[in-house]
Amino acid sequence: MPAKDIYHETVRNALIKDGWTITHDPLRIRLARGKNLFVDLGAERLLGAERGSEKIAVEVKSFVGASDMRGLEEAVGQFVLYLSLLKRYYPEYYVVPGCN
Repeated sequence: MPAKDIYHETVRNALIKDGWTITHDPLRIRLARGKNLFVDLGAERLLGAERGSEKIAVEVKSFVGASDMRGLEEAVGQFVLYLSLLKRYYPEYYVVPGCN
């Protein structure tokens, strides 16, 4: 399991304060051949009986490395990879508008 980002607990607490229920910490994406990827947090918020529930996956990034640009490149790469895998394995999680 990967190490938690330095802001992990801060983001987790902010989500809870905003009414989200943390369902996974971390959210595991199980791949073929026993491989796993871990998104930092999975959360859901009940919106009402007629609207169902809203689910999100949250990856926390702090950009504290030597190069902000390298951190950005890695974060964008993770976003693209996680978006693709979430759409395949967890379609109930929120997909960013315009990224379908």
